[in-house]
Amino acid sequence: MAYSNNATKRRHPVTSGQGPVGGALRRMRERRGETLPRLLHALSRRGRMRKRKAALVLSVGAIGLGTTANYMTLPSPSAAMAFEAAEKRRQAGKLRASETLKRALIEEEGVRLTVYRDIAGHATVGVGHKVLPRDGLRVGDAVSYDDVLDFLEADLGHAEEAVARLVGNLPLFQHEFDALVDLVYNVGEGNVSPHKSPRLNAALDAGDYEMVAAELDYEHAGGQIARGLIYRSERRANMFLQAAYDDPRQQGKQAISQA
Repeated sequence: MAYSNNATKRRHPVTSGQGPVGGALRRMRERRGETLPRLLHALSRRGRMRKRKAALVLSVGAIGLGTTANYMTLPSPSAAMAFEAAEKRRQAGKLRASETLKRALIEEEGVRLTVYRDIAGHATVGVGHKVLPRDGLRVGDAVSYDDVLDFLEADLGHAEEAVARLVGNLPLFQHEFDALVDLVYNVGEGNVSPHKSPRLNAALDAGDYEMVAAELDYEHAGGQIARGLIYRSERRANMFLQAAYDDPRQQGKQAISQA
């Protein structure tokens, strides 16, 4: 669940007419029905557009080097980032959430196009976005896929900044950074503070990466253990330690089916 969003949005909310609850079936359809694949498709489309723009910039730069520059052989930005991430850790302030993490977040949080109240009673929409007064939305209002992606990008930006503050000068691989962004996105910056998470902060201060992974386990929601958060914590730890973004629930189902 994303905890904040500090960007001003252009909103044209449409009242759904289905009430604040809307019924369990409607909520299930929104969460795991056609909404999820359509948003993933929209996310991929945005990612392709960004890559094309970045490739164009690289091409123009290469042309400027001289007429003999073979700009078609330049590596794509994503390939260059993957190579650099594999070679060395970088300062968190120079990293951004990967497209792979965004897909994992969408899978974990689900997608709601209608504003609802979460387990803590907060008005929520999209990929776990906590509705703020500036959003101009009320429970029962509907948003578009573009709105959802705008919320996601803004909330991720906030989480990225929070992770940079959290780790200080400790360098991170891309997958380690992604795992910490997922943590902050899910529980909020306040819950990873030295007061609330002293062992996590101690591990970061000591540069003990294995201990950091052990402290990514957050399983409570509304004062109770949530099964979904247990799986999410496992996924987050796998992401941090092994660069494995796959859902452990799906892996378990595949193992059972193959047995």
